[in-house]
Amino acid sequence: MSAISASDVERVFRQEYGRAVAVLVRVLGDIDSAEEAVQDAFTEAVRRWPSTGLPPSPAGWIITTARNRGIDRFRRESTRQERHAQAALLDPGHLGHPGDLGDEPSQDGPVRDDRLRLIFTCCHPSLAPGTRVALTLRLLGGLTTAEIARAFLVPEATMAQRLVRAKNKIRDAGIPYRVPAEAELPDRFRAVLAVVYLVFNEGYAASSGDRLVREDLCAEAVRLGRLLAELMPDEPEVMGLLALMLLLESRRAARTTPGGDLVLLADQDRGRWDRELIAEGQAIVRQCLRRDRPGPYQIQAAINAVHSDAPTAADTDWRQIVALYDQLLAPAPNPVAALNRAVAVAEVDGPQAALSLVDALDLGGYHLFHAIRADLLRRLGRDAEAAQAYEAAIARTGNTAERDFLRRNLSALGPA
Repeated sequence: MSAISASDVERVFRQEYGRAVAVLVRVLGDIDSAEEAVQDAFTEAVRRWPSTGLPPSPAGWIITTARNRGIDRFRRESTRQERHAQAALLDPGHLGHPGDLGDEPSQDGPVRDDRLRLIFTCCHPSLAPGTRVALTLRLLGGLTTAEIARAFLVPEATMAQRLVRAKNKIRDAGIPYRVPAEAELPDRFRAVLAVVYLVFNEGYAASSGDRLVREDLCAEAVRLGRLLAELMPDEPEVMGLLALMLLLESRRAARTTPGGDLVLLADQDRGRWDRELIAEGQAIVRQCLRRDRPGPYQIQAAINAVHSDAPTAADTDWRQIVALYDQLLAPAPNPVAALNRAVAVAEVDGPQAALSLVDALDLGGYHLFHAIRADLLRRLGRDAEAAQAYEAAIARTGNTAERDFLRRNLSALGPA
């Protein structure tokens, strides 16, 4: 039997937390109770697995243990009989047989996926947009409150209060745990798309931790994107988001060295890009172009399709990328998109033109603003200013891989 360490349990936690919470919300009918039960199950895993070994199905073990703990708590707490009754109404078969995972119960509505139902619950219109994203990252991504706070650039205590208020609002307002009826979907899907994309972004470039990429979050976001595409195949923005994630995911193997160091797009070994994902993403982009109903996700997907078309970095059609960013920014100016556009402008008109655009942006709290500014200053030979910008970027990132990359660039400038 191989030794099981706390890091092994943490890996399972990262991979399975969202699924377990989504299942337990359905079973118990309450978000806080679901989170407590899943946390209890992982605490028990830390205690037992080092001696018993990893179970054949870690996810099934966690869900079964969490459900048993949650149901036991309902039965013990006589003052909460109404929750017990609610849970029984939600899933009477599971409450009667808490030790048996069994098959998924029959569910009404167009989608039968626990995690997608939980996202629609978190994305109810009565919750603030930022809170929807934060709550989804907490419940589905298993991110700590501190990690979410760093991603939103707010104090941890502020984010903790937002999360508590959001869960209380879901409970007190009786927000249902379900995918809306098909007639309601057009009014809700944009918030869900935003959340799925931000879950993907947190996986693509983790806001904290030792590794640049969280593959579990990327895979979960792509899985949810495919479900949404099945649910709403005639919505171009749904298809655009799926194409965007597939094209970005296609580069994952080339984005870091075997030792985990970050590799910029221009320096990546394009032979390691996943050609099947690229072909699928590009096919969806072409399908969106034929529909001629452009939106932000479709345009971002088109930008990444241009990158994936180039056999080398030198072959990239930067003028087309600038034109696509112009199209993206025309209806709704966005400072982060404008920052990315400036990177493309640097390749077309040079670093000075790009630096003028970057300096006009109000993104002082964003580490990539300072990192891009540092690179432009370095290219202009203004090393002292570049060093200051690198220091500012290093101070604002919680990801070790990004921080190490920035420190290497700072060291390469030589002594001030």
